[in-house]
Amino acid sequence: MDTVRRLVDENPVVIFSKSSCCMCHSMKQLITSYGANPMVYELDQVPNGREIERALQRLGGKPSVPAVFIGQRFVGGANDVISLQVQGQLVPMLMGAGAIWIWNRTN
Repeated sequence: MDTVRRLVDENPVVIFSKSSCCMCHSMKQLITSYGANPMVYELDQVPNGREIERALQRLGGKPSVPAVFIGQRFVGGANDVISLQVQGQLVPMLMGAGAIWIWNRTN
């Protein structure tokens, strides 16, 4: 849990992911499409990945990845992030976290 807390405290956006997960890839694409540069931690590529995955499950991540933190707050998984986007809350949350500074909405 210390690794999770440290990464979340040091970065405006953190995505815990697995390199083979299509939903993880989609969340990374969505968030970077707004200009944010999330810290991505690939759990299947680090020695302590299983331990971190268990910690994320204790936080309520079901499934454990993707697990998205914005502004030191656990947002949740793919469904939660997509819900924020549909409700028009994702960009303001990214701005509030300092992950993006401006956003030009084009139609």
